Amino acid sequence: MSLTIVSLLPSLQNTNGDAENAAVLAARARWAGLDARVVAVESAADLPERVDAVVLGSGSDASLDRSRAALLGMHHELRRWGTEGVPILAVGTGWELLGWGIELADGGTIEGLGLVAGRAVPRDGRVAGDLVVNASGGLGLLVGFENHARDYVGAEGSPIGRVQAGSGNGRGSGQEGVRMGDVLGTHLHGPVLAKNPRLADAILARMCERAGLDYVPGERTAVVDGYAEAARAAQLRAAGVAASATA
Repeated sequence: MSLTIVSLLPSLQNTNGDAENAAVLAARARWAGLDARVVAVESAADLPERVDAVVLGSGSDASLDRSRAALLGMHHELRRWGTEGVPILAVGTGWELLGWGIELADGGTIEGLGLVAGRAVPRDGRVAGDLVVNASGGLGLLVGFENHARDYVGAEGSPIGRVQAGSGNGRGSGQEGVRMGDVLGTHLHGPVLAKNPRLADAILARMCERAGLDYVPGERTAVVDGYAEAARAAQLRAAGVAASATA
């Protein structure tokens, strides 16, 4: 059996390299001795028959309307995947589009697909810099960078974790992201799965569980994770967060 990882709208939603989270999952699966492929999906016509995980990256505000229209054409599939427990990772504006909606600085609004709780709202000025999150579910510290001009409200009951450095969802919440079942939304760029192997492995373990497969990280994974850990340690030092700062 080949695991199929869908990269949604990579031509529109990859401004920070977040679509490459799909490549991270596929590489780690192969290093574990599993067959895996990434399928780029720009419209419903591109959807493969089997989907084991979905990655949706971030795009510019100029592409919001086009991205929403394309996602709307896959609304039924997205809802079904979320209900069936297919892991979905959405970053930045990709995440915002899966929420209740996006309020723009000019007063306009873009209706979201309503897959996850919360709404993106304008903030005073753009926030950009290191973001460190103490994640729940045994994921420890997640690191990356944030770059957004909107806060996210309405997800207070289901965040990924608590902010240790940076802004995250903003509005004084001290929280970052949203997690509803196996659907994750986050501001973490990086790509997030390259910098946070524990999160990547948690997604892969869920994929394999659904597919009736065992996931055991391969030998090459340990080498790559050493590079990731060095990068993580440097970012934690720069952000002033102790590596042991977990709940």
